[in-house]
Amino acid sequence: EGQRMDMDFEKRDDVTEAEYIEMIRLKTSVLLACALKIGAILADAPQSDIDNLYKFGEQIGLAFQLQDDYLDVYGDAAVFGKNIGGDIVSNKKTFMLIQAQNRASGQQRHELERWIDAVTFDREEKVAAVTALYNALHIDQLAQEKIEHYFKESQRYLDAVRIPDARKQELAAYAMRMMNRTY
Repeated sequence: EGQRMDMDFEKRDDVTEAEYIEMIRLKTSVLLACALKIGAILADAPQSDIDNLYKFGEQIGLAFQLQDDYLDVYGDAAVFGKNIGGDIVSNKKTFMLIQAQNRASGQQRHELERWIDAVTFDREEKVAAVTALYNALHIDQLAQEKIEHYFKESQRYLDAVRIPDARKQELAAYAMRMMNRTY
């Protein structure tokens, strides 16, 4: 369902942040959430712990995907393992683009729409121009705040799992590694 939404977004110019978050939840987050839930079920965990681990997976999955969007613009290509700006070049509806469309006004909106509508363009020029718009609109800061929000929510659910912290340590460390990645 998330993949279908992602494909449908390619044809739309009015994707909202809420729709985007739901798409990445269905495309990315539920996979991680399901894996955690299955583990909890197999371990005969109480229902409240099963539910909290599922929610932990959902929230950390959202943070992870938002971070992936961020790294596609602001990551180091040598470390990230792919060309920076691929989402910009393809006009992919990401948190970054949606926020830029919502916040741009006047000349910024005109320039953003010009780049989105361009059929032929120099790749590096488009990436640089759209990134400059993101910077002017402080989209990088908004993305970091949203990533942090979902990471903190994930920690809240992990903290609610009723087992000793020592037994949650590896899962907490894994989540921290996911959020400190540069690739």
